[in-house]
Amino acid sequence: MSALNLDTWRDLPAAQQPEWPDRAALDHVVAELKGLPPLVFAGECDQLKDHLAAVARGEAFVLQGGDCAETFAGATADNVRNKLKTLLQMAIVLTYAGRVPVVKIGRLAGQFAKPRSKNTETRQGVELPAYRGDMVNGFDFTPEARVPDPGRLLRAYHSSAVTLNLARAFTKGGYADLRQVHAWNQDFVAGSPAGQRYEQLAREIDHALAFMRACGAEPEEFHTVEFYSSHEALILDYDHALTRIDSRTGLPYDVSAHMVWIGERTRQLDGAHVEFFSKIRNPIGVKLGPATTPEEALTLVEKLNPDNEPGRLTFITRMGAGRVREALPMLVEKVSASGATVAWVCDPMHGNTFEAAGGYKTRRLDDVLDEVAGFFEVHRALGTHPGGIHIEFTGDDVTECVGGGHPIVEGDLALRYETACDPRLNRGQSLDLAFRVAELYRAQ
Repeated sequence: MSALNLDTWRDLPAAQQPEWPDRAALDHVVAELKGLPPLVFAGECDQLKDHLAAVARGEAFVLQGGDCAETFAGATADNVRNKLKTLLQMAIVLTYAGRVPVVKIGRLAGQFAKPRSKNTETRQGVELPAYRGDMVNGFDFTPEARVPDPGRLLRAYHSSAVTLNLARAFTKGGYADLRQVHAWNQDFVAGSPAGQRYEQLAREIDHALAFMRACGAEPEEFHTVEFYSSHEALILDYDHALTRIDSRTGLPYDVSAHMVWIGERTRQLDGAHVEFFSKIRNPIGVKLGPATTPEEALTLVEKLNPDNEPGRLTFITRMGAGRVREALPMLVEKVSASGATVAWVCDPMHGNTFEAAGGYKTRRLDDVLDEVAGFFEVHRALGTHPGGIHIEFTGDDVTECVGGGHPIVEGDLALRYETACDPRLNRGQSLDLAFRVAELYRAQ
């Protein structure tokens, strides 16, 4: 690795890193991580890069989603299955109603760390370090829980391995078979407008499948799905420790996930994250907020994809519903004019967070839908391709975001507010979004 100069990021400022109290303990954990097997393989990363190249060409659409912040306690079969079920249902809606191939990427098996706006949190006069995700410290508001613990990096690895194992079993073992489209909805259809709308679509798919079987067509693609993992590569000691040299090519890959991204708070052009990402060969993403200038975006292209490799770089825009129509056009226009090959994906969640009267951090589904609509409007006007959506959702019936076909109001938030960090769409709201995106895509 040293011959490939993968340590150059250490000489640069690294934002949002924990203040580990025991450097020797961290070094011991990093050494152990370096000896552990890869969670994903370089060849799989290259497959995803090929799919994202199709997105950049306007031939496919990305559906990327999952928890805001995973927890170790959440790595259970039920939780993983419910998230996959919701993602698969959304993908079915987009594929069938939107008539577009969908690249399915989970925010899971590694999304254990979160950037924070403040280093500390104060409650009733008590100040403690902020919760930075289960990879770093504990959620409980106690001095003991909030101390950064390097041992949690190992727990994150093992929890990711369990989650990926479950995801592979569900997506390759028959659960993702297209003939299961009704089974995914059995516990959901009766009381949900989105579920009822989905059930109608599932009946149409059944008829189409029956017709194809009658014609003798039974493609393998109907029985399994390609599913990829991703996370924000925030804690550089972790992702660096899980970087391996591919035996086929001699090139470095971060084998903690198929795709990794740089957040809005860590995309400094002279920072450690951009430097580290410039060395790995995974498909990578960068979050871009409304203050991003075209010059910054073009410099990111130059640093992260100097060879203009299709599928290598995805820009994930997070503008907010009120700003997407004014902030996005200049970025898309200038990047496209440069000849850079990037996929454009909309994150309609992070720019639309507000605090409800009861103190809960929440989002309005109407704002989420409006940002997605603005994203499509901008690309339609410029003749470019709206390449996908990146959302925070759960497969459970939580009450964290307001609105939806089965509406949640601010007074409902306390009923099932379960997120470890930011508010997530529940299953019904996620399907509402999928149907709206399918309509927007077909109108392109």
